[in-house]
Amino acid sequence: MFEIIQILRAAPAPVRAEDLAQTLEVSKRTIYRDIAALQMMRTPVEGEAGIGYVLRTGYDLPPLNFDAEEIEALHVGLAMLVRTGDTELQQAAKRVSRKIKDVHAAADWLQVAPWGAPQDDPDKGCVSVALLRQAVRASQKLRISYLSNSGAMSQRVLRPLGLIYHVDTILLAAWCELRGGFRHFRTGQIHAVDVLDEAFCSEAQVLRGLWLQQEGSTYVHCV
Repeated sequence: MFEIIQILRAAPAPVRAEDLAQTLEVSKRTIYRDIAALQMMRTPVEGEAGIGYVLRTGYDLPPLNFDAEEIEALHVGLAMLVRTGDTELQQAAKRVSRKIKDVHAAADWLQVAPWGAPQDDPDKGCVSVALLRQAVRASQKLRISYLSNSGAMSQRVLRPLGLIYHVDTILLAAWCELRGGFRHFRTGQIHAVDVLDEAFCSEAQVLRGLWLQQEGSTYVHCV
C-alpha cells in the first residue's frame, strides 16, 4: 500500500488498476483491495475501477525507508551540492544529511571533492543563487546587470525560468526582454539584481514548457 501511495503521488495523471498491478507485480484484485483499505484509513485516494486513481495533493507520507544503495545515493548526491556554490542549498543539504544520519549509519567512506563553482557569497559581490531560485519559484521578473564574455555590461529585464547546475558554474535560464528570446546567464557574471514587483505567473508554465522543448535532452532534469 505504501508503494501504491508512492506511485500515485508521482503520477501526473490518474493511474489505472491494471497499470498499478503490472508495476507492482500483483493482481488487479489485490490493487482493488489495497485501494479500498487505503480509503478506509482516510488516505485521500480518489477514483474508481476503469477510470484510474489519483492521490489528492498535500498528503503527507510517513517517514521513508531507504535501502543501502538508496542511502549511499543520497549521501553522494547531497555532498555534491557543495560543488554548486549555492550556499542555501548546501545548508539545506546539511539539514537533510543530519536527518538521514539520525536513523541510518553515517557513510564516512563516501567522499566528494569540493572543487566546483565558487561560493555565492554576497559579501564578495556575488549574487545570491537563493534569490534567483526564489524568483524562478515565484515567477517574478528580474532586472540584472550582466557582464558578457566580451566584457560589455548590459541591463536586462528577465523572466527567470530555471537554474542549470554545472560543475564549475550555474546558469540562469530566462526569457530576455531585451533580446526577445530564451537566454542563459552565468550567475557569476550577474553583478546586480533587483526583484521587480511585476510577476508573470500566467505565462510561466508556457514559457518554461517552450524552453524545455528547445533544450530537449541537453540537461539532466531533477526528478
